[in-house]
Amino acid sequence: MPELSGPAVRLDARVDARDVELALTVREGELLAVVGPNGSGKSTCIQLLAGALRPDSGTVTLGGVVAAGPGVFLPPHRRRIGYLEQRPLLFPHLGVVDNVAFGPRSRGLPAAAARRRAGVELEAVGLAGFGGRRVHELSGGQAQRVAIARALAIDPDLVLLDEPFAALDAAATPELRRLLRERLRGLTTVLVTHDPLDVLALADGVAHLAAGRVVLRDGVDAVFQWPQTRFLADFVGLNLLHGTAEGASAVRLPSGGVVAGLAEVDLRGGGARAVFPPGAVSLFRDAPHGSPRNELPAVVTGVEDRGLVQRVSLDVAGQRIHADVTPSALRELSLGNGDAVVAVVKATQVTLHPAS
Repeated sequence: MPELSGPAVRLDARVDARDVELALTVREGELLAVVGPNGSGKSTCIQLLAGALRPDSGTVTLGGVVAAGPGVFLPPHRRRIGYLEQRPLLFPHLGVVDNVAFGPRSRGLPAAAARRRAGVELEAVGLAGFGGRRVHELSGGQAQRVAIARALAIDPDLVLLDEPFAALDAAATPELRRLLRERLRGLTTVLVTHDPLDVLALADGVAHLAAGRVVLRDGVDAVFQWPQTRFLADFVGLNLLHGTAEGASAVRLPSGGVVAGLAEVDLRGGGARAVFPPGAVSLFRDAPHGSPRNELPAVVTGVEDRGLVQRVSLDVAGQRIHADVTPSALRELSLGNGDAVVAVVKATQVTLHPAS
């Protein structure tokens, strides 16, 4: 996690017509993921920060400046905010370089300087040489890269990401996640998403919204290991084990065990996470010693009947994971709370991520 200082964003505002009342702080340099069911207030949160919506009461403070409050309202163009949503929303009448240069130009930078800055941003998103292209010549992933470059070309004080990968082909998403992780390093960011992988790959913290209120604010590891609401338990849907990077393709747990997997990015040493779905976990009374498999000694802490599968909660040296097994497999193992088992996960079913 980057070193974070005091609050860069403070939202303490109400919108009467939507019965939304949000109290939320984002620290400088933090990437906060905002999650919740439809109608929970996520869009209202983004609109209040962006200036697309004025609160009926309360304040919106950005970088120590009141952007909205009693007698005060800064419109969107006066807020130094980079905005990216699921659609690139590029200007069709402009070429790629002029799309990216639009923000700097609108803030008074001379045309030549704005285009030079646009070229730097395009190179940073892997599109050097694309400046002369028209928007209709871009693939969906390329268009979203241009949108990222445009959002960051104004040196924003705050970046807002509203489901940035929702409209993309699944094959393009991992690479764009890697790109955003690198480009957003140290930038204060609010990310609205329905995808737990976005949270794992990008976020420092999580805010859970429900019925127009912030009901939980916690770190990513805590949310994934101990989801405190039913929504978060369903949202997470993944196991997470944290430790330190062991070479390029493994994570060493604090207990000393090693989990091998596939890294989406260079782990570069330091903190790392191993992520895998509950359905990828097989349970044994004794280690099967197959290869390439991860074998994790565990203790059963609970069993939940989910119909076609039984969700077994496990303690792995102080970290919590789940295994989804069939009712027949559970009967055959005859498991109960406190039983020692070996949780086995194939390395090909584990993805590795740097810790935020």
